[in-house]
Amino acid sequence: MPSRNDDAIRDLLSKAKIIAVVGLSSKRARASFGVSRYLQSVGYRIIPVNPNETEVLGEKAYPDLDAIPKDVKIDIVDIFRRSEEVPEVVDAAIRLGAPAIWMQEGVINDDAAAKARAAGIFVVTDRCLLKDHRRLMP
Repeated sequence: MPSRNDDAIRDLLSKAKIIAVVGLSSKRARASFGVSRYLQSVGYRIIPVNPNETEVLGEKAYPDLDAIPKDVKIDIVDIFRRSEEVPEVVDAAIRLGAPAIWMQEGVINDDAAAKARAAGIFVVTDRCLLKDHRRLMP
């Protein structure tokens, strides 16, 4: 039987349209590239967030979440950064008003997750967005 968490994630993925991917690299061998390319292929708009990139997967890259134009409504902030770098991303996601934060496999910061939840943000930690999408979405 599916968990309520699966139901919440399915609901999030069905409503989301724009995903900001923090740490998205243009290097094809990186997990961030493969996951983002998949997400694009199933209809999401990807906003690359990486100060070392100018464009990834045909989308303009931004140095940080604060640099994304205010008229772009981010539905999910997907984090491909080291766990110790998560608090600053969470702070920026809170300022942005993002409704959801997704920390990829291996990305765990309980304090930052608690802060995001206290701000009313739906948080997923230590899970792969691509794997969950393939598992949960028809």
